[in-house]
Amino acid sequence: MQIFATEQIRAWDEYTIRHEPIASVDLMERAATACFEWLLQNNYKGRAFTIFCGKGNNGGDGLVIARLLAQSHHTVTVYILEFGHKGTVDFQMNLARLHDTSASIRFVSSEETVHGIQAGDIVIDALLGSGINRPADGLTAYLIQHINNSNNEVIAIDIPSGLFVDHSGRGNIVIKAHHTLSFQCFKPAFLMPENAAGIGEVHLLDIGLLPGFLSIQDSSLLLIDQPMIRQLLQPRKPFSHKGDYGHAALIAGSYGMMGAAVLCARACLRSGVGKLTCHIPAVGYNILQTSVPEAMCKTGPANESATSGHAAQEMDKYDTIGIGPGLGSNVSNIALLYSVFEQNRRPMVIDADGLNAIAQEKALLNKIPLGSILTPHPKEFERLFGKTANDYDRIQLAQQTATDNNLYIVLKGRYTFIASPDGKGYFNSTGNPGMASGGTGDVLTGIITGLLAQKYSPLHAAILGVYLHGRAGDLAASFASQPSLIASDLVDFLGQAYQSL
Repeated sequence: MQIFATEQIRAWDEYTIRHEPIASVDLMERAATACFEWLLQNNYKGRAFTIFCGKGNNGGDGLVIARLLAQSHHTVTVYILEFGHKGTVDFQMNLARLHDTSASIRFVSSEETVHGIQAGDIVIDALLGSGINRPADGLTAYLIQHINNSNNEVIAIDIPSGLFVDHSGRGNIVIKAHHTLSFQCFKPAFLMPENAAGIGEVHLLDIGLLPGFLSIQDSSLLLIDQPMIRQLLQPRKPFSHKGDYGHAALIAGSYGMMGAAVLCARACLRSGVGKLTCHIPAVGYNILQTSVPEAMCKTGPANESATSGHAAQEMDKYDTIGIGPGLGSNVSNIALLYSVFEQNRRPMVIDADGLNAIAQEKALLNKIPLGSILTPHPKEFERLFGKTANDYDRIQLAQQTATDNNLYIVLKGRYTFIASPDGKGYFNSTGNPGMASGGTGDVLTGIITGLLAQKYSPLHAAILGVYLHGRAGDLAASFASQPSLIASDLVDFLGQAYQSL
C-alpha cells in the first residue's frame, strides 16, 4: 500500500472527481458519511457532540458530520473559527445546509468568544486538516489548547489539527486526539513516534477514491501489508531437500548472553532455513547443543578464559551470515568483523554488538558486503550515523545512508522502517507494544538471516522478516496478552504467522 504526502492525496481526490466523475461537494459528503457511520458503529450513538471547524475543506467535513448527527437526533454544537473571510465553496454550501438542522452554530472570532466545552461531549476536531504548511498560532493555537485542556474525548478528522503530514511538527501546538479518522491510506505523520501523543488510534476509512490512481502515481514510501507479503512468499517444492533452503551461519553469544544466540538460532530455524551452523564461544557449547539440537556448533578456544572467542574460519562456505546478537562489548569484535567481511562477500545480517563494533570502527562500514542488512534500534542507529533532530530526519538519513552504501537498513520501532538502496522506504504494519522486550531483536535477526539463506533477495528477506516477526508477536499477544509477551513467544508463534498467510 502506498503512503502518500499532502500533494499526492490531493491529486488522488482530483483524479476521482474527474474520472468517476463526482462533484467535490459530493466527495466531501462521502468522506463525512464514512466518519458518521464510524461513530455510530463504535458506541458513540446517542452522545452529545461539540464540533470545531475551520473554513477549509476539513471544516466542511466537520459541517457534514454535524448535519448528519443532528438529523439523527444527536445534540450538536458547532464552533466555527472566524477570521472575517468566507470559507471554501464546499464549506459554504454545507454551512447553508447545516442551518436547516437543530445544530447550534457559534462563531469564534476572539479568545472572549471561546466558551467551555460541556462535560461528557465528544469533541470533533475539523479545524485545519492536512493542507497546513506552518504551525498553528494566534487564535487557532489558543483554540487547540482550549480543546486539549477540556479533558473531553477528542476525535480528529483526517489529521489532528496543527500536525504536518510529511515533515516534522515537533514543537507545534497540536490537537491531542484519542482517535484519528483518516481516509484511504496512511500518511507519513501517522508512522512517526514523535506524533504518538497527537494521533491516538488511527482508523483508515475507505471513501471510494478510484484505485486507478495508484497505477499512475509512484510513492517512495510503502506500507508492508498482507497482499504484499503473499506476493513475496515462496512455496516449497514437493521434491526439495534441505540443501535447497540454504546453509546459514550465526556468529553470536558470549558469557552471560548465550540466550541471545539461542533465540536467534531458534528463529532462524523456524524461518525455514535448511541448515544452520552457530559460531559461539566455548562457554556456550552445552547451552546451545541442549536448547537448539537442530543447529550445528563451532566454538572458539576451549579454555577457562575464553568467554567470548568465536571460531571464524571457512566462513565463505555459508549462503549467508548473521552476526551480532549477544556478542558483548569485546574489543575482539572489531577484528572478528574484519575477518568475516573479508572471507564472505555475500549479503549478510548485522545486528546488536556487531553494529556497535562498526560504530567504534567506522572504517568497517566500507567493508560490509554490498546488499547486507543492518538492523539497528534507534540508539544503535544514532551511534552509527549520528543524531538527528526528529523522526523524519532519521528516516531521511536512513534512506540516504542505504543509497550511499548499497545497504538495507531495518530501523526497528513501532512501525519498523526498511530503507532500500533504490531510495524506497517500507513501513511495517504488524507488531505491538508487547514486543518491547529483551530478545525480540535477536529473533528478528534470526528470521531475516534464515530467509536470506533461502535465496530471498535482501529486500524481500527484510520485508518478509519484519512482517512475520510482527505477525508472530500479534498472534502471541492475542493468546497470552501484551504485558506477558517474551521473545521466545515470537519463535513459538512463527509457524502460525506463516499459516496466517
